[in-house]
Amino acid sequence: MIKARFTGAFTALTLLSMGCSQAPTPDSGAEAANGAAITIDGSSTVYPITNEIAQEFQFEHSAAPPITVSFSGTGGGFRKFCAGETDISNASRPITPDEMETCKAAGIEFIELPVAYDALTVVVHRDNDWANDITLEELQTLWQSEAEGTISTWKQIRETWPDQPINLYGPGEDSGTYDYFTEVATGESGESRQDYTASEDDMELVRGVRTDPNALGYFGYAYYEESRAALKALAIDGGEGPVLPSDDTVRDGTYQPFARPLFIYVNAAAAEANPHLQAFVEYYLANARHLVQVVGYVPLPDQAYALALDHFQGRQIGTVFDGQAQPGLTIEALLQKEAAF
Repeated sequence: MIKARFTGAFTALTLLSMGCSQAPTPDSGAEAANGAAITIDGSSTVYPITNEIAQEFQFEHSAAPPITVSFSGTGGGFRKFCAGETDISNASRPITPDEMETCKAAGIEFIELPVAYDALTVVVHRDNDWANDITLEELQTLWQSEAEGTISTWKQIRETWPDQPINLYGPGEDSGTYDYFTEVATGESGESRQDYTASEDDMELVRGVRTDPNALGYFGYAYYEESRAALKALAIDGGEGPVLPSDDTVRDGTYQPFARPLFIYVNAAAAEANPHLQAFVEYYLANARHLVQVVGYVPLPDQAYALALDHFQGRQIGTVFDGQAQPGLTIEALLQKEAAF
């Protein structure tokens, strides 16, 4: 049952990107009468996790009100969240100082809950037989704003690569993945060339790369895993040799600096007022370790989910990140930060 609905998570994302929405669950009208519906938006990277858990929750709790899970990018999600339009915001980076100020001005208090680790993955077409790895310096050469209109071939990145066009695919500016990648690759969040095919929908990026032999793109690890047969991941050389993304390299801290935590942010007042929202978040944290892995991301240790549950039930307001993404943060370091919160 879980596996079948997991594949549906990516199908649902594709339908959303085409302007469709998920069909309401049976008896949704009766369920809505029992409590307020739960509305979730934000990161497309985190979407498969939250959507899968929402489907499992609704399958097991037929009397609960409907849960709507959409995506508009981490930045777009926070705009809705800080306007009081959503109960939960999925995020592939921590909330920024500007977003915190917007929430504060609107009287929105939030609970920050890490739910998984991602291996942000740089990919090429499966038939690409020249690129197997790429250095951070090469990524900077390729993606910095100065590269726009000047760096246009593979050979300009590495002398041994062919003198063929390089076609770039990546998230749009509302994406937390865009923020994180640009900070790591270019040294400044949002500092990026703009002459690439951009989309807030990771499945659109997957489709672009797998149909373009000269493509290079980046997105969350679960999307690579879902389309592994059509794509090739590049090993990242951060100075100590190339390392491929995998569960093991994220856990042992060697896939850096592109291993990163993923989050949900919960409206604290909504959780207090809506027992169904509280039950859903508790279910989320109790089942995340298994379902995160089913979807294709790296689950956190049990201790991390226990800490998150304590923070949620204790209504621990705020963030441990001070508005910074902190590239290179290992799972162990995340645990230490959460324990000290």
